[in-house]
Order: sequence, then structure tokens, then C-alpha cells
Amino acid sequence: GMTMSYLRPELPPIAITRCDMEKLTRIADSSAGVFAQTAEFLGREIDRAQVIEEFESRPGLVKMGSRVTFRDDVTLQVRAVTLVYPGEADVSQGKISVLTPVGAALIGLSVSQSIEWETQSGGRRSLTVLAVDSVA
Repeated sequence: GMTMSYLRPELPPIAITRCDMEKLTRIADSSAGVFAQTAEFLGREIDRAQVIEEFESRPGLVKMGSRVTFRDDVTLQVRAVTLVYPGEADVSQGKISVLTPVGAALIGLSVSQSIEWETQSGGRRSLTVLAVDSVA
């Protein structure tokens, strides 16, 4: 299949703050073309997320601007990235866009949660969140 799809039905519960939700919805809605598949994946994540207020946000929750340490469960490589909006992405600084497959998969997860998906080429990707630092 050419769309990003989950291999397993049991998806980890995710939560997104209202402020992030509004911005992410606009991004998912406006990102057709080259990002269409990831935007669709992000849109599905947004649709199923629990919306929380900023003050309800808990430690260990991946939000926009969070610094996330995660393990690639296929390669066992550990990476630390900062999750940013598309215009702020800078791979050299480890800033990855929420409109990348990894970014869209990370948003809303909490520490110790894992998520698995199928790549556009039919491969399997799986990652587990190890640590989250909120960046002011």
C-alpha cells in the first residue's frame, strides 16, 4: 500500500494540547502534494488524540518543541530529536518536522510508549519513546 498505515490495530493512546492541535490541524489540512501521505497519517493521529489543556500536560508527553529520545526498534539505534513545525526543521540540529513519518508518529506519545507503522515502500518501522524534555 502507498499510504502510511499501521500494522497493528492496538494503537497507543495519545494526547495533544489544544494549542498544538489547532496548529497541527491547519498543517495537516494544508499539506497536500509531496507530504500528502504523512499529512493523512498526522490527520489520523490528530483525530484519535485526546485533547488536553496546556496545564494538564504531563511530564514525558511528546509535544511540539519537545526534545525526544527514542529507540528505533528495528535498528536498535537511539536518537534524540526536537519535534518542530515544518518551517523550523533543521536536520543538522536534530530538529525534525512533524510532517515527517517519525515526527508524525512521535506527536502525542508518552515515555515508554511504542508505535509501529508501515513505510511507503512496505517496510516496517517501530519506535519507542525513551525520554522527553520540554523545551521552553
